[in-house]
Amino acid sequence: MRRTQMQKLFKEIHEAWLATQFTGFMSQTQSRQELYEFSNILFKHLTWIENDFVKQNIKYTYDINQVPIRVDKLLTMIHDIVRRMELIESELDACKDESITFRMRSDLDYMKSALEKIADEEVSSAFNMKKEFPDIELSDEAKDALTLFLFEESYKEYELIMVYNYSKANSTDAFLNRIFQILIDESFFHLRSFGQMMAQMGILGVPRSLMEEIYKFDDLEQFLKDGIQEEIGAKEECKKLADAVSSSSEHFASFFNFINNQENYHIALMEEALAHINKR
Repeated sequence: MRRTQMQKLFKEIHEAWLATQFTGFMSQTQSRQELYEFSNILFKHLTWIENDFVKQNIKYTYDINQVPIRVDKLLTMIHDIVRRMELIESELDACKDESITFRMRSDLDYMKSALEKIADEEVSSAFNMKKEFPDIELSDEAKDALTLFLFEESYKEYELIMVYNYSKANSTDAFLNRIFQILIDESFFHLRSFGQMMAQMGILGVPRSLMEEIYKFDDLEQFLKDGIQEEIGAKEECKKLADAVSSSSEHFASFFNFINNQENYHIALMEEALAHINKR
């Protein structure tokens, strides 16, 4: 019974993290940074419960319900996040690690009180489907290329965060875990960059739930080899997109070349992990 309650708690934290993260994308005011910081804390909570699962040999998944975020005003989502935090608090007794639950309760109490003080009636334009970027005139070709890229890559970055997080949680290899953490951090930066752009273009959407086989793989070596090929493909897509938007925006072209060059280091890290595995 307690395992079921723990798994329910884990799912609720995951959904609250996504709700907070994507509400941060929607915000165009100073509340964005606070939402980002709180989403970071919720992700830590997720990993702490996950580590407890691993220690107790409890099976778990990243399965979640779709998180609805389509609102007219940001305050609607703020209230939803507070409600989600209250739900998490009510389920915390399922975790018997008092150090974790004390810390989580303290974090949740503070975050709720801070969110409840937000009174900004900010109107969200993250779902108007205008596909226009502020102060930049994009051709129809550039709009279509950018829209497709952002949808695909935002899902990919969320997927990579969870895949590397699962690998890290279930590995005792410090060398590999260092690499996994770097890749998680990099994917967070990309997800936030793409999420903010999607919100500005009115096309924001929360990624769908991940299938278990995506992160519960048997062959790490093959996963890394496949990952290298995916990064090479992502580099090509960034290059194509930079070319497509270059006539409309030098800033966009520069940004996607910047992202493209970051993929080089991701490939180098995965090659380093592969070499480490082959030495064992």
